[in-house]
Amino acid sequence: MTRDALKAWTIDLAQFPTRGSLAEKARCAVAYAILAPSSHNTQPWKFAAIGDELLIMADRSRSLPVVDPFDRELVISCGAALFNLRVVFGHFGVPVEITTFPQAAEPDLLARMRFPSGGSIAGELSELFASMTKRTTNRRPFVEEELPSDFIADLRAASAAEGIELRLLHSTAERARVATLVAEADHRQFGDAHFRRELASWIHPSRSFDGMPTSSQVVGELTKVATPIATMAIRTFDLGGGVAASHERLVHGSPLLAVFSTYVDDNDAWLLTGQALEHVLLLAAKSGYQASYLNQPIEIPDLRERLAAETQAARFPQLMLRLGRGPAVQHAPRRPLEDVLS
Repeated sequence: MTRDALKAWTIDLAQFPTRGSLAEKARCAVAYAILAPSSHNTQPWKFAAIGDELLIMADRSRSLPVVDPFDRELVISCGAALFNLRVVFGHFGVPVEITTFPQAAEPDLLARMRFPSGGSIAGELSELFASMTKRTTNRRPFVEEELPSDFIADLRAASAAEGIELRLLHSTAERARVATLVAEADHRQFGDAHFRRELASWIHPSRSFDGMPTSSQVVGELTKVATPIATMAIRTFDLGGGVAASHERLVHGSPLLAVFSTYVDDNDAWLLTGQALEHVLLLAAKSGYQASYLNQPIEIPDLRERLAAETQAARFPQLMLRLGRGPAVQHAPRRPLEDVLS
């Protein structure tokens, strides 16, 4: 991975142009927005500063038609980027008015930000500002430990503040039941040649500024008919040396599982889920915890229903995380600001 691909993470914003033009504010804020997580690290967002508005748009050209045919995860990713914008403007005391899905005829326009001279300032989000450059996705095993009860309560409160239900699973029995669903979903997905090809296209070593870096050997194995379990480390976690976590190690290497769920399954719910996701992730990073994703059961309709039943979540699980404390890992690459902001 080149140094330029990681340049976004070294941002040092000494002074925000509070009295500057919208274009100046937008450039600084979007530099943080692009640090949000996204499925397969596709970074499926675009931003535009037009007049007195900052627009957040979906980039459907970066969709995942096999694993995410309705762009649910794409919109969730954009919601996480939107939350980062809220944190930036809250930190620097900039009043913001946000309208989501402002034009029914423009489905790619997900949110519009306006900047009135006076109004509501999300100052309470300022404590999360420094966490944006600290957050990482860590697919290594986490320390088997009981996470503090006050931290767990804070996670629930953060998700609830965004209007999303969060079910947190920490008992061994609960995690084991979920791990069974993850294993079944892995087996089904890796048995699908279309899924393997799509995944391989986003982990190819030639991708410099997006995707999930890995070795060319893993990419080659993904495109074969018989996929070895080693490649499944990409979707669960890696024990080192290309060996994937087994069902049992998944349970003990994931001390806390978090399921975000909603009672409706539409664009509004997905955008809110993305904001809840990033709120939780930044709060976790602030407390020294890391996360990675176990969305496989949610990407298969019948397993999604079983996950809701097993976890007693709301009707539609939207995302599942594993949280804990693990070894230091490198950040994922990011596209240059000029590629996403106009």
